[in-house]
Amino acid sequence: MPPAERRALLLLLALAVIGHAVLAWLHRPTPGAAPGDVRISGPSSSENLAAHRDSAAAAGRPLADGEKIDLDKAPAAVLARLPKVGPGMARKIAEYRVSHGPFGSLERLNDVPGIGDGLIEAIRDHAEFSAAGTRSQLTNPAPPFDLIAPARSRESGFSVIDLNRADGPELERLPGVGPSTARRIVEYRTKHGNFAAVDSLVRVGGIGPATVARLRGLVEVR
Repeated sequence: MPPAERRALLLLLALAVIGHAVLAWLHRPTPGAAPGDVRISGPSSSENLAAHRDSAAAAGRPLADGEKIDLDKAPAAVLARLPKVGPGMARKIAEYRVSHGPFGSLERLNDVPGIGDGLIEAIRDHAEFSAAGTRSQLTNPAPPFDLIAPARSRESGFSVIDLNRADGPELERLPGVGPSTARRIVEYRTKHGNFAAVDSLVRVGGIGPATVARLRGLVEVR
């Protein structure tokens, strides 16, 4: 073996020995520790693990009777505790809230794709909204309908909306109908033709019998 190759080989061996020694020193056992013990670096690792464990336990705990969750602020992990709301739907609710602002009312959840009357009724007793009233004042400063007695909408001077002619902004004036729901109504009408009756609204994704009952007297089909 030429002298140059021998020196290179010896250098590589020396570096390997040094590297092995450094690794052995870094992973040296703590004095008094039992063989096989695992060390977790960081002065507050145990506290962090305990906090994570408590957070995970709280997120997975079933809701108690009368317990409320703020749908305008709660993170997805907390929203997933609501009845019929799993991690996927909770994430959709949180993402929609980031894009469109707080809901302010339970009916506004209809705008989230995949949410219908059944889910809304399931979470009604556990939902609260810290932005209640704020959003409605911004989007509907002068409520166009008598929500207590919809049948009086004609008498109060407000026009009943024709489902076969109204555009998106007109439909958004209806209680519980936001931009997404209004868009789905228009898209359904464009694809399938005019509505034959108000009850035909149940064929639109995200609209169920409860929503139709709430809109009865506020909409018509001409």
